[in-house]
Amino acid sequence: MSPRTSPVSPPITIRRAVARDAKRLTRLVRGSGAYAGQYAAAVAGYRVGPVYIEAHRVFAAVGADGQGGRVLGFYSLVLAPPELDLLFVADEAQGRGIGRLLVAHMRSQARAAGLDRVRVVSHLPAEGFYHRAGAVRTGTALANPPAVPWDRPEFEFRVASE
Repeated sequence: MSPRTSPVSPPITIRRAVARDAKRLTRLVRGSGAYAGQYAAAVAGYRVGPVYIEAHRVFAAVGADGQGGRVLGFYSLVLAPPELDLLFVADEAQGRGIGRLLVAHMRSQARAAGLDRVRVVSHLPAEGFYHRAGAVRTGTALANPPAVPWDRPEFEFRVASE
């Protein structure tokens, strides 16, 4: 699939992430304000490595801001079993439609891969976003201490065929 540009200003391009993006994606995860306070431990040692990027469909939203294309957000689609494993938007870029753009791109990738649905285990502060982006609540993923000591909402994106 070719990169897509969003109507938000400045233009946002979605491109396939590459191994050299690993450090930038890791910083985006670890620096997320949604994981501050009680949630900080969940991402403190988290790493998006080059092997992960090459093994999954990882796409980055890049801003054409004169800074060499700064990564403003990214997602990771795992095909088997179908799951939106990661979706992050930089704190300072939230509210500009980048998350919705990434979800739309993820759905097109899922459709192209022949998937009819994609599971999401949401971080609690992101629950409202997934609901607004069209995901349907399907249940609750139970806590898994010590890594994740709280229950999390589980969603599903249904992927319509073309």
